[in-house]
Amino acid sequence: LPHTCRDMPLEPGMLLFLCEFEDKAAELCPRRLLHRILARARDMGFEAFAAFEYEFFLFNETPDSVREKGYRDLKPITPGFFGYSMLRSSVNAELNQSLLELGQAMDFPIEGLHTETGPGVLEAAIAVDGAANAADKAALFKTFTKVWAQRQNLMATFMAKWSNDYPGQSGHIHISLREKSGKSAFHDDSQSHGMSKTQRHFVAGQQQLMPQWMAMLAQTVNSYTRLVPGFWAPTEATWGIENRTTALRVIPGSAKSQRVEFRIGSADANPYIALAAALGAGLYGIQHELEPTDMVTGNAYEQEQPEQLALPASLDIAALALRRSAAAREYFGAEFVEHYAASREWECREFRRHVTDWEMSRYFEII
Repeated sequence: LPHTCRDMPLEPGMLLFLCEFEDKAAELCPRRLLHRILARARDMGFEAFAAFEYEFFLFNETPDSVREKGYRDLKPITPGFFGYSMLRSSVNAELNQSLLELGQAMDFPIEGLHTETGPGVLEAAIAVDGAANAADKAALFKTFTKVWAQRQNLMATFMAKWSNDYPGQSGHIHISLREKSGKSAFHDDSQSHGMSKTQRHFVAGQQQLMPQWMAMLAQTVNSYTRLVPGFWAPTEATWGIENRTTALRVIPGSAKSQRVEFRIGSADANPYIALAAALGAGLYGIQHELEPTDMVTGNAYEQEQPEQLALPASLDIAALALRRSAAAREYFGAEFVEHYAASREWECREFRRHVTDWEMSRYFEII
């Protein structure tokens, strides 16, 4: 795809192009999947915009050392819980600056980079763009952050959760729609919180389909270790206004800034598939003029929610829900749903073939 051409600042003189599958394989291609959803949005009179936020841990490790250690006793680049730390950010200013410069040079500009809660964890906010470009930039960011880290004799991981001792790593997505005139489809000054009817329908679609499409949002076995009570990740399809304990956070503001933050996704997710699901669910809500449940005020983790808002607790349950979803087949095509669900079921079977450290320490002596 010539329009995706980028210079490779880490390899002077080299160019990078993004590719996608054609013919029958196009039905399964994540990038083509997103573009089909964007075509549906345009047919409905909307242009979609998105911005990804990722949390990732940095370690004083190499690909050799993590294997030699058996992925145990890994050493993060900094100790302690230093969320939004001036101290940690200032000490590592040159390191952080080099990642920001790489993002500018490769056209995935990072508009915010700061420490998060946990040892050696950073959060990066990639600048907003049209949804197609936003997904490309997210994919490039994840790949070249890992490249950048290893060139510094470090390692970056985007696993949803690498340790029982720390919160998981999120991959939040901010989404907004504009009408073809350029006017915000989400903002209406006459409505409470500036939330237009279109945005209400959009949030309702996301809320209703989140349990069905969870396998596209939490895509690995490890993803579900993050989605447990008390670890800063929603376990139900809730929504609220500026509420970071809900799965959907409506962010009110001006016509330019009114949006919804899709907070259920983890850092390990393929950005094309996750955005296709988050956006497609919202479009489904607009198409069917759905209405959301009452919004959550206060701490959603401490409140009981209707049973239909419960999210699948494991990848195998989520894959089955996706396979049974008529809405998924309508929006993504039967070929994609069958193939993707089968791939997630295969992942679960691979996991079940292995004995975990937890099982060994729990059962080896006393059972």
